Amino acid sequence: MSVTRLGWTIALVLLALDQASKYLALSLLDTYERVAVLPFFDWVLLHNTGAAFSFLAGFEGGQRWFLLAVAVVAVVVIQRWFRTASMPVAVCLGLILGGAIGNALDRAFLGSVTDFILLHFRGWYYPAFNVADIGITLGAIGLLYDGFKEWRRERANHIG
Repeated sequence: MSVTRLGWTIALVLLALDQASKYLALSLLDTYERVAVLPFFDWVLLHNTGAAFSFLAGFEGGQRWFLLAVAVVAVVVIQRWFRTASMPVAVCLGLILGGAIGNALDRAFLGSVTDFILLHFRGWYYPAFNVADIGITLGAIGLLYDGFKEWRRERANHIG
């Protein structure tokens, strides 16, 4: 399988999981309704008009188009990056791509991103998120890890 095909396959699988899970959340929950699943984990239906952690949510709608444009640019950049990516990097890029498209579809069609996973512990709450956010986060962590490994390899070659 080519690197590009691998990346797009991962992106499309993540996109399908993301959209299916958001559909279930929208179908089963009312906005702001919380359902306890585990002592540290609830389902909750929220509509985020901003970016990560509701960044830019306070603006009057302009952020929707700005964030959609950012997603389109990300898709173009990632598609080009696939051409030179290794397999591990393609996996990371596929996760980011699938997440970016999933959240962009929400913004385009709903005007906000559907978040429904809420983690909490003893009064501490992590901002609600969704499957697309998980993919973006894991992909970014993977890229950072790969970059760190490459830096160490280059440093070892330079020193040794």
